[in-house]
Amino acid sequence: MKLPRTPSMSLKGKRAIVTGASSGIGQGCAVALAEAGAHVVCIARGVERLAETVEAMQAEGWSAEALTLDITDLDALTAALKSQPAFDVVVNAAGLARHSPALETTPEDYDAVMNVNLRAAYFLSVGVAHGMKAAGLEGSIIHISSQMAHVGGIDRAVYCASKHAVEGMVKAMAIEWGPERIRINTVCPTFIRTPLTEPTFEDPERLAWIEEKIKLGRTGTVEDIMGAVLYLATDASSLVTGTSLLVDGGWTAD
Repeated sequence: MKLPRTPSMSLKGKRAIVTGASSGIGQGCAVALAEAGAHVVCIARGVERLAETVEAMQAEGWSAEALTLDITDLDALTAALKSQPAFDVVVNAAGLARHSPALETTPEDYDAVMNVNLRAAYFLSVGVAHGMKAAGLEGSIIHISSQMAHVGGIDRAVYCASKHAVEGMVKAMAIEWGPERIRINTVCPTFIRTPLTEPTFEDPERLAWIEEKIKLGRTGTVEDIMGAVLYLATDASSLVTGTSLLVDGGWTAD
């Protein structure tokens, strides 16, 4: 009897790119891919923090390099992608939130959020897919979205709009690129503890509201996202495309 074998979770010999890689979820994604054997090109805007991240990864014996880049600069993004060999795995963890009541949203805040969360995500996907197709790679593109891509939230009209749009974008791109064996998905976290989100958890009322909504009764950590991203990056998810992996502790269950 020939028994089935678990698909490989190794990324040895693969090239990966991670945006927003200098801290938080993006940093965790970069570590997850590098630890699995990929060479990871780490992208962020801040030079110092990015350099520290890559140096720490290299000290662990992992293969990583830094690329300082603002992904909302589409000319610079296109040039950077063309200067690099094609990537097998892409994780877009760059994101922006400017929360306010919808009646108080300014055009400037709207444009800033959409430029990062949707416009840059769209053209990053297109750019890396061109490279994958030209190189004949069966690649995986992963966007860090949000549970707010599936529900609404107080003071989050613009943010929710951007993330709902990403979900639609991913479904359409999955249909187009499926014949090329290029997969594209999202990971949708709940509230994750990072240096940027920590002020939210310092408000006892807000923390109580969050923990009440999360059915597992706790907020998320960066480590909670790393396994989900690794799954979507590897052969373990070879039949998964055009969908979202909710890592929300049950927030959207009702």
